[in-house]
Order: sequence, then structure tokens, then C-alpha cells
Amino acid sequence: MTEGRQGPLAGVRVLELAGLAPGPFAGMMLADHGAEVLRVDRVGAVSDRPRTDVMDRGKRTIGLDLKSPDGVAAFKDLARAADVVIEVFRPGVAERLGIGPDDLHAVNERLIYGRMTGWGQDGPLAPTAGHDIDYIAISGVLSMLGREGDKPTPPINILGDFAGGGLMLAYGVLLALFERERTGQGKVIDAAMVDGAAILFAMFYQGVRGGFWGPRGTNLLDTGAPMYDTYETADGQYLAVGALEPQFWDTMVRLMGLTGLPDRDDRAQWPALRERLAAEFRTRTRAEWEAVFDGSDACVSPVLSMAEAPDHPHNVARGAFVESGGLSQPAPAPRLVGAPAPDLSPATRLADLSAWGINAEAAAKLRAQGVLA
Repeated sequence: MTEGRQGPLAGVRVLELAGLAPGPFAGMMLADHGAEVLRVDRVGAVSDRPRTDVMDRGKRTIGLDLKSPDGVAAFKDLARAADVVIEVFRPGVAERLGIGPDDLHAVNERLIYGRMTGWGQDGPLAPTAGHDIDYIAISGVLSMLGREGDKPTPPINILGDFAGGGLMLAYGVLLALFERERTGQGKVIDAAMVDGAAILFAMFYQGVRGGFWGPRGTNLLDTGAPMYDTYETADGQYLAVGALEPQFWDTMVRLMGLTGLPDRDDRAQWPALRERLAAEFRTRTRAEWEAVFDGSDACVSPVLSMAEAPDHPHNVARGAFVESGGLSQPAPAPRLVGAPAPDLSPATRLADLSAWGINAEAAAKLRAQGVLA
């Protein structure tokens, strides 16, 4: 096991069945705060070389053949010593393998079984394939993303896979751990990305039905308003403008030296106001505008590339990015003030499984059979 784990989740053991995006992200969020996460991969996918994927940081890994009876029996042995299982298969697959919730609760009634899918464990779409773009489409979220008059634009796979998926699953694990303290019983978590994406947009469902949120790209926070948008600078870079409140707007306009602007409170004037701002922002480089707004309440920020972000003075001062395994990566969040620094080392193969209930002799037999990597 990973020795010396520290943090609020120290002592919590997690079996993470290998998968894409949301499952590993949930495991990373738990490992970042001290959980001991063991990633269970296919036999052929495991080697002695550290895994460099940022979402595997702080974990250990093994390869196990879950299509063999001995592999399933070994997984149940691991589950006896675990607090949490993260499962990422389509509904019914884990049950067919013999490692579904009922199978594992029979050997460990305190086990928390977290299920991560796109559509959920039931409903007409549950057995079908899908991706982030499909889940946010069905939830209504995708319809709200994009500029006026243009087609809906998916924001990479942040809302379904990561925010609505992996993060919600990690949250569900914490809820179940908290409840287990009272009941002594484990729970099954049905974490569906379509549900998670929907709850992230709770405020906007209310807005649409209440009549104060209009078609996509026409509202205050979705690039409809000129005071909440991005603007190109003279060097082909961009600034993010978030001068919503009057006092912030006044500061921005004053620092830009603009006068005679169209009325920002008159929506009919928004196109003309946007044109004036766009023309002015194109007169200087991004760096020059950064100097103009530095330290002010104008709510204007440079749009940094992912290569630039780790070197921004604010991010440097807060340690928002860290180096681990030769890679620059976001530091764990949220921060618990006073908590010890987390283990962010790349995942390596776990050779000694004795602490997880599989002794050296049993492990050697499984390796000889090709069941354990």
C-alpha cells in the first residue's frame, strides 16, 4: 500500500476500476486528500514504469484479470479490505463479472460502491453508449452554450465527465462515508453524468422557466452582454471582461479613457457598445492592457494559455500549480488550511498486496496463472 498517507481521508481505502475520465478523476480527488487509492487495471496494462497521467497521481496500481474466477475471487479479497469501490462499467457488466454491489456487500457490508455512468443505472438510455456531449445534450445544458445565432458549443468534456461526473461521484463517496459513521452500512452511489450536468445548471433552469433567461448568447453571463465577454488585443491575444456591476464598469471605462459610450443598461445599445470596446481593446497589446488594469477593480483579466497559467504571479504566489513526476499540474483543490501536503507522486505498481488481504504466496500463485500482473 501507499505508506504514510496524510490528510482528511487518511485511512480510507479505495479500489478504482480502471476507466476513462470521470472514474480516475474521482479517484484523484480522493487521493489528493489522503485516501489510499488502488487502481485495478487489465493485466497487460500494468508495468513497473510510473503512470504519468495526472489523474493517477498519488495512487498505486495492479493488473487483475476480472474475467477469470480466480481474478474475481482476488478482487473480492481486496474489497474486504476496502472502504470504497469505484466502478465505471455499463449497467449490468459488474454483476455479470460477479463483482456487483450485492456480490461485494456479501463480503463487506460497510463497503461504499460508487457507480459512474453517463445515463445512470436505469431508464431507457441506460444500456446505450454515450459521451459527455450526449449527456449534456439530454440534460438541456448544451442548448444554453454558445453565441447568439450560432449552434450549441460543447465546452470540451468538462461539464459531463468531470464536473457532473467524477466530481459528483467523489462528493457522493464523502456523503456515504459520513452516513456510514452513523449506520455502519455501506451505500451504492448511482452517479450519472446526465444528472450531474443538470444539477450544475439548477439556477438556469429556474431562469428559463421564470422568464428572466433568454435564448443562448443573449444574456448577461453567456456573451450576450458586452460587459461580460472576451476581446482581442493588438497582438492577437485576448482579455476577459467581467465588469458587470456599475462600480467595476466605471473603473474599467475610466482606466481605458473612454467617454461618450452607449448606455450599457439599454440592451438595444449592446451591439454598438461592444463595437466600441472591441475597437479600443485592439489598440494595445495584452501586456499593455494588463499594465493598465493591474491592481484595479476593473474585473479585466488576460486570457492565459495553459502553458502560461502556471507562471502567472497570482498562481505562483498561491502555489496553484505544482511539479510532480516532471509534469506541471494543478494543485489539489479545495484547500484545507493546515492539512499536510498531499502525495502527488506518479502511480506505481503495488507488488505487496498483503495489507489488502492477499498474502505473498497467494499473489505469487495468481501471477503464475497470469491472473495478476
